[in-house]
Amino acid sequence: MDQDFSVIGVVDGDHVTVTVTGEVDMATADAMFDAALPGTAAATVDLRAVTFFDSAAIHALIRIAEHYQDALVVLPSSRVLRVLEISGLGDQPWLKQDAADAGE
Repeated sequence: MDQDFSVIGVVDGDHVTVTVTGEVDMATADAMFDAALPGTAAATVDLRAVTFFDSAAIHALIRIAEHYQDALVVLPSSRVLRVLEISGLGDQPWLKQDAADAGE
């Protein structure tokens, strides 16, 4: 696992906020996925400190989105946003450009 990678999930009632830092790749994507699914009804995934996001990370994020559907907010870093745009996912309703878009 990447030494710079970290993921912290904080549950508040029926909502989890997952903060991810560093590189999300095939070695770390499952940890991000697991942190996002503690049994809550809604989630915010904060990727603003992510420096690398590969296809395994995209797959994990899509699985998270399938689980939460309309109850998901994703806050991307500029690098994550670029990868998602290239992948055709830049217009997803759960993708928010900043905290103001997310209602925070």
